[in-house]
Amino acid sequence: MADTRYLDWPFFEPRHRALARELDVWAAQHLAGDHGADVDAACRALVRQLGAAGWLRHAVAGRALGGISDAIDTRAVCLLRETLARHSGLADFAFAMQGLGSGAISLAGTEAQKARWLPAVAAGEAIAAFALSEPDAGSDVAALSCAARAEGDAYVLDGEKTWISNGGIADFYVVFARSGEAPGARGISAFIVEAGTPGFHIAERIEVMAPHPLARLRFEGCRVPASQRLGAAGEGFKLAMRTLDVFRTSVAAAALGFARRALDEALTRATTRPLFGGVLADLQLTQSKLAQMALTIESAALLTYRAAWQRDQGQNVTREAAMAKLAATEGAQQVIDAAVQLWGGLGVVSGVAVERLYREIRALRIYEGASEVQQLIIARELLREVRAVQAP
Repeated sequence: MADTRYLDWPFFEPRHRALARELDVWAAQHLAGDHGADVDAACRALVRQLGAAGWLRHAVAGRALGGISDAIDTRAVCLLRETLARHSGLADFAFAMQGLGSGAISLAGTEAQKARWLPAVAAGEAIAAFALSEPDAGSDVAALSCAARAEGDAYVLDGEKTWISNGGIADFYVVFARSGEAPGARGISAFIVEAGTPGFHIAERIEVMAPHPLARLRFEGCRVPASQRLGAAGEGFKLAMRTLDVFRTSVAAAALGFARRALDEALTRATTRPLFGGVLADLQLTQSKLAQMALTIESAALLTYRAAWQRDQGQNVTREAAMAKLAATEGAQQVIDAAVQLWGGLGVVSGVAVERLYREIRALRIYEGASEVQQLIIARELLREVRAVQAP
């Protein structure tokens, strides 16, 4: 019973509306049911499925490289993630990581690098990963310590990465390491590291509450050809931030998908659950809860698609993307919690839709910048604007 009236908003063009409706039909036919206990196998299968159906073409830039257009269409990516998340959190994850994992190649790769990896990503034939976080450098990316030492025509990587999605199943990893051109954020470079490269190990597989492939990576004398560096030396931090700016808004869209599914489940339960001679929906307390859920979703959706539209117009959306992610992920947590409450005891039974959503939403408030970091970004942007006006 998905409410798709938001597709009529002026943020979208006819092609966006057609895309969302086409994917919704496809997802209903192909993503129903449980993905099974083998999450690695399920993710590999979903990447192949999404690639064969053409959806992954939206995750890369360049028509000649398998992309749907020469630039990432942020609104399309957001609509794809929202729709997939409403049907299957694991399918949304598989799609998102193809985009995030290859995003730096789309933005800064050489023609040879793009030709090597992007067509395979778009076709679902190569699985991508984005390796930025470390045990002591998550929110503070500039503090990362994984080192890349220039040695002849190569770089030698030493150190660790953790919380790496697709860790253990990816065919290649975009790895950010300290190359030392300058202190802090100005001394970081990015590299494409292929799975199986000597000195690169999966140190640990990490199990989380909403299962998906996740790992800690270790680099010990891992030799990477200089031709696999992405962009200029020392420009890796900027590249990481540019990549996150592209895809951060889509995290908000995924949260919307989870929240809309939760509201659908809550409405179904409220209108069919017998209670006190009527149904649960007859109670004013229930109606108040449902109204707040709908308000929270629509407010977050406006912020999300505003940010997506602005980025597609070529505007800087650092503040707007942070607002969208903060509002959508925090709001979705509240909506899903309310849905679990309305389902009562059944809401905490393993495998029930609202129980699954309750586990899936929690990570979105942390990855690609925790909610507290989004608050800092928003405040920083506000203060920067004020100080620019105040400056003599």
